[in-house]
Amino acid sequence: MLLPLTHREAELIEVVRITDPARHLTSRSLEGETVGLWDGGEAREVFELITALPAGERHRCFLPGWGIRAHGSAGPLFEIAFCFRCHGARFWGPDLAADRRSQAFDGESPTARELLRRFRACGSE
Repeated sequence: MLLPLTHREAELIEVVRITDPARHLTSRSLEGETVGLWDGGEAREVFELITALPAGERHRCFLPGWGIRAHGSAGPLFEIAFCFRCHGARFWGPDLAADRRSQAFDGESPTARELLRRFRACGSE
């Protein structure tokens, strides 16, 4: 998966549990409950997982359950909502090319399963 170049500036990732997934079909930002924070090495590991997500075929539903907000020293950088059912991700943020705002990934891959496991671990704390 292609991340915005600004991911290199990220110092903190906010883990978001999306409580109204249908809202994200037309929303202008990520909404939900912050359930965790990843910084330092943990944030770098998560970005490595996301960039290693293999491409996949996107299905239709896009009802995301999890998302991230990436923050740098100057504030928010970008947001991503993940739907592990339809294998789609939606991005928000400045300077994102139109063809990068929606990406498909293989939601059954070991990489996707590990990312989902990390999300769920935050949600159960």
